[in-house]
Amino acid sequence: MTLEPQQIFQLVGLLAVLALFSFSLRDKISYGRWFKRWEADRKARRDAELAAEARERGEGDKTGPWG
Repeated sequence: MTLEPQQIFQLVGLLAVLALFSFSLRDKISYGRWFKRWEADRKARRDAELAAEARERGEGDKTGPWG
């Protein structure tokens, strides 16, 4: 079986699109992981700030379902 130049070009193009898609998907997954980590860190910092402000106001640590 021999491949014509047009078929070879189509195969190369298909492989190039597949490579582009895989790199794009990898970057998207990486960004998603980074964003989740950033959000968790931001929430932790905000919770720590709120706890520090509560301690400054003299409010004790409120735990339990009724505060």
